[in-house]
Amino acid sequence: MKVCIYFEGQEHIARSGIGRAMSHQLRALSFAGVETTTSFEECDVDLVHINTYWPKSYSLLRKCKKKGIPVIVHGHSTYEDFQNSFRFWKLIEPFYRFFLRRMYTNADFIITPTPYAAELLTKFLAPSQIKDISNGIDLEEYAADETKVALFREKFQLGDEPYVLGVGFPFVRKGIFDFIETARLLPDVRFLWLGSLQKILTEQKVLKAMKNAPKNVSFPGYCKGDLIKGGYQGALAVLFPTYEETEGIVALEALASKTPLIVRPIPVFSSWLTDKKNCYMGNTPYEFKNIISSLREKGKNCEILEEGWRVAEERSLFRVGEKLKETYEMVLSLKNKNSV
Repeated sequence: MKVCIYFEGQEHIARSGIGRAMSHQLRALSFAGVETTTSFEECDVDLVHINTYWPKSYSLLRKCKKKGIPVIVHGHSTYEDFQNSFRFWKLIEPFYRFFLRRMYTNADFIITPTPYAAELLTKFLAPSQIKDISNGIDLEEYAADETKVALFREKFQLGDEPYVLGVGFPFVRKGIFDFIETARLLPDVRFLWLGSLQKILTEQKVLKAMKNAPKNVSFPGYCKGDLIKGGYQGALAVLFPTYEETEGIVALEALASKTPLIVRPIPVFSSWLTDKKNCYMGNTPYEFKNIISSLREKGKNCEILEEGWRVAEERSLFRVGEKLKETYEMVLSLKNKNSV
């Protein structure tokens, strides 16, 4: 079995969750012994797994249909998680909805990261044609490493002071306003938001909020590699106050790092995160402030951290690879049966 893993515009999505999903898929499939290519033109393939939704992606889908090659479309995105993102998102949304609908309704099968996202996509295909498989996490990459922690602290001149980490594009949907307001309530704790977006694409109200943020908040921009891994591991907590996700790779990265994770009790997390069991949950800056203050006073709860790590372990790339392989085999089997 040879599979084409297709991501349109790889250079533009490298810093996004979808960009990280690409490297995760390729690594997971290599662990499972599945031969892959990222170029459809490179050679004949048995199945195509498309992860993007733009014109070239749809053109590839149509080409596969004509050749009788089964197509899986990955449900990284929904209408719901496109809202309150880029500047001008309301103008773009009708076109985005159009391309999503075309891709999902013409797929042979949809893989999506969580049961919540799968439920949202039943408007396009029957539940039997949708399977949830996590985007996964490389546990070894996030294993404890004091050298990485020291690198991060030195880079941002943190010394021994406690800090709270936020990661993601500076979107309203990601909860950046709540992150800033939580920092305002804890002036003696450093808050760092890692992630950037071109100024022209950032909503004006977000730019204003970042400009007027208290002095204990920093926006260093995009970080990667050992630097961000050290950032996760050394943090007092990871505050991920997102309002909507299809999974939330930041949550998995925090859990894999054994760092306290603070999220909202939103539907996407209901099937795998539980307040005070493997994470902490709150709805407002005041609630987030109280959780962080408690962590400072009482220290990190090792039992919650271990439970969180087990959640990440269930989504390790080794397990994800096997699930992807099983799904590919099932789709190929159904395609062959229907063509007889």
